Amino acid sequence: MAKHLQDTTTLHNGVKMPWLGLGVFKVEEGSELIQAVKLAIKHGYRSIDTAAIYENEKSVGMGIHEAILENTIAREDLFVTSKVWNADLGYESTLAAYETSLNKLGLDYLDLYLIHWPVEGKYKDAWRALETLYNDGRVKAIGVSNFNIHHLQELLKDAAIKPMVNQVELHPQLTQKELISFCKEQGIQMEAWSPLMQGQLLDHPILKEIANKYNKTIAQIIVRWDLQNGIVTIPKSTKEHRIIENASVFDFDLSRDDLARINDLNENHRVGPDPDHFDF
Repeated sequence: MAKHLQDTTTLHNGVKMPWLGLGVFKVEEGSELIQAVKLAIKHGYRSIDTAAIYENEKSVGMGIHEAILENTIAREDLFVTSKVWNADLGYESTLAAYETSLNKLGLDYLDLYLIHWPVEGKYKDAWRALETLYNDGRVKAIGVSNFNIHHLQELLKDAAIKPMVNQVELHPQLTQKELISFCKEQGIQMEAWSPLMQGQLLDHPILKEIANKYNKTIAQIIVRWDLQNGIVTIPKSTKEHRIIENASVFDFDLSRDDLARINDLNENHRVGPDPDHFDF
């Protein structure tokens, strides 16, 4: 169980991944994002998650470089994730997309590289490219995003290397119980994007009641729920007080009853696209 912001889970290849990181979805290139990355690292975050399609890798990279200069940390202390976009899925095109992401970030390697969406007929070739990058020592870990059980089963038929991570939409109204069980059986670490349901859960009455009980915010309750369920989580914020608040979750434990109450909020409700029905 994570007891500190820099605590890690060990992926099935032995790589250590922080339980809690900073997400930067929908944050535009520019000074606000550079500052957010720097603030997160200053306040103890060691994991930053971006993607090619976010079109903000340059600012993420600048924030990382400035944070390394200003704090007594090395690149090796950080865990940086990016993702290959659908238009670049394919063997050669995925290899090229990786180089583009590295160049924009200004890094020599990524800690984790993910296939962003399971585009039918394309993700297997992309996975071969990720295996090549991994075998060549260019990336520390490889995985997928938005893969349902049947996508993973299909990938595993031909994969030489099992994905280390599956990053999916996961929050109290989309608890992904079956997918969590499957990934646990396979030794694939689950990671939550949009853990706060893009802010839509921040006035939920039951979560508010639980938050009041622990003298915490709803966001802190949800992040703690993720961690106690063994889920890596990457809440997004650019505001310093929220960045600090989202990580102030290591001084309490949710009771078994409260974990169950949160689990019971599941409605299989998505705020993002359905991995079985998307057209981009």
